Amino acid sequence: MTPEVTPQTATILVVEDEPAIATAVAQRLTAEGWRVEVARDGLSAVDAAVRLRPDAVVLDVMLPGIDGLEVTRRIQAEQPVPILMLTARDDETDMLVGLGVGADDYMTKPFSMRELVARVKALLRRVERAQQAAVTMPAEPPLVMGDVTIDKAQRRVHRGGDEVHLTPTEFELLVMLASSPKTVLTRERLLAEVWDWADASGTRTVDSHIKALRRKLGPDLIRTVHGVGYAFEPPAS
Repeated sequence: MTPEVTPQTATILVVEDEPAIATAVAQRLTAEGWRVEVARDGLSAVDAAVRLRPDAVVLDVMLPGIDGLEVTRRIQAEQPVPILMLTARDDETDMLVGLGVGADDYMTKPFSMRELVARVKALLRRVERAQQAAVTMPAEPPLVMGDVTIDKAQRRVHRGGDEVHLTPTEFELLVMLASSPKTVLTRERLLAEVWDWADASGTRTVDSHIKALRRKLGPDLIRTVHGVGYAFEPPAS
């Protein structure tokens, strides 16, 4: 049985090739009581992830050897783990690519250490919440809407008979929207309940994850209500 993840027992892998940033991030996360290990290139990061089985990964996109996108693919193929991606460019295309290969969240450099810690805590809380739900919640029947099936117990999604691979964050976002079909949920509410992040400056994160969901599931399932938020639109049977 997987031990429960808590702030006191969590292991964080930091992947950053710039020594000053790597040291600063590692020191700040260690100050929170977490065990932290640093990898300085892509191949070392993959090896460290296999050896450590970390509870979360803070990962720079630009790395020597193989880049952060390929690192994410390889890590997620071995073991699903929440990944916070760091990018030097505030480019939405880069963010979508990162989310598409399995990152759960992203931050643009330069960033505040306070926000970094808050984001990592949010990732760990989601892991803890998922573990508790798996143990304490009774198995629920899959949610079936038209050709979309959402199995909360097994955390799997199918559309038209084909399995759609979602990150843990994408899955929780979809479940929240689909649990209240046709109901408009604000970006702020989604951010607070899915990310445990109450700062309205993070609502762009919600928008990017919605775009990633649409790329994987099709554009027809999630309706944008401009200036407000999003609503799940059940497909026709």
